[in-house]
Amino acid sequence: MDPYFVVIVLVFVVAITGLVSAFKFVPQGYNFTVERFGRYTKTLTPGLSVITPFIDRVGRKMNMMETVLDVPQQEVITKDNAMVSCDAIVFIQVIDPVAAAYEVNNLHHAIQNLSLTNIRTVVGSMDLDEVLSNRDDINARLLSVIDAATNPWGVKVTRIEIADLSPPADITEAMARQMKAERLKRAEILTAEGDKQSAILKAEGQKQAQILEAEGRREAAFRDAEAREREAEAEAKATAMVSEAIARGDVNAINYFLGQAYVEAFSKLATSNQQKTVIIPAEFSSIIGAIEGIKGLTGAAKDVQVQSGAVPPTRG
Repeated sequence: MDPYFVVIVLVFVVAITGLVSAFKFVPQGYNFTVERFGRYTKTLTPGLSVITPFIDRVGRKMNMMETVLDVPQQEVITKDNAMVSCDAIVFIQVIDPVAAAYEVNNLHHAIQNLSLTNIRTVVGSMDLDEVLSNRDDINARLLSVIDAATNPWGVKVTRIEIADLSPPADITEAMARQMKAERLKRAEILTAEGDKQSAILKAEGQKQAQILEAEGRREAAFRDAEAREREAEAEAKATAMVSEAIARGDVNAINYFLGQAYVEAFSKLATSNQQKTVIIPAEFSSIIGAIEGIKGLTGAAKDVQVQSGAVPPTRG
């Protein structure tokens, strides 16, 4: 074989190889670092770039997109000596590809271990009740500490979330009993409040009923007194008229009083609870006479009123 031909072939192969190695295609979301004889020289951004073949080479291919790291589960002792199992999720994004490539070895492993140690520190400084109820506070404290620690590595920790907090089984059972007792307590309080309101409403209702009843009795007593007053006035007028008639020597006035007393006595005799048979006395005819006397007295009184003009005369 012709040695010149071999040399030409080798030169052609080397040229093609160098030409291919000179063009680099960087995908979107990535940055490539370029090293010359092992030393960093520049960074390739997404798109087509050209480097010096055989001298420069791509060093690290850094992912510039936000990445999720899973922090393994671990057992942590709280401030009040309770054992809690917890794990977390860390969201990171490379801001400076050069620092992320050359300031730390195995970036993801370093961030995971940093998160593990800080979770133990933060959770261990809190009581169990605080750990279980202040998860947002734990996330904020972890984010502040881890972001500050990873800043020299060219990494931004966007957020960190505690995925799970699991206390021991006995503590979980005690918490369940406590929650049940608390719910029963609130139910009893609500029941007591309901009974209290019901009793208050019943008392208010009884009070209003008693007030209304007292007002009714008061009104009835007032009307009874008014009726008795009018009756007394009528009786007084009647007595005055009878007295005047007696003074004039009218026998019917005397019969009026006697007949009235006789009728009242006979009425009580007839309405007695012990009385089953009513016996009309032989002197019953005297009642008729008394009634006639009353009738005459009434007529005389009417004549007097007509003459005085108090009552208009009747016709027919």
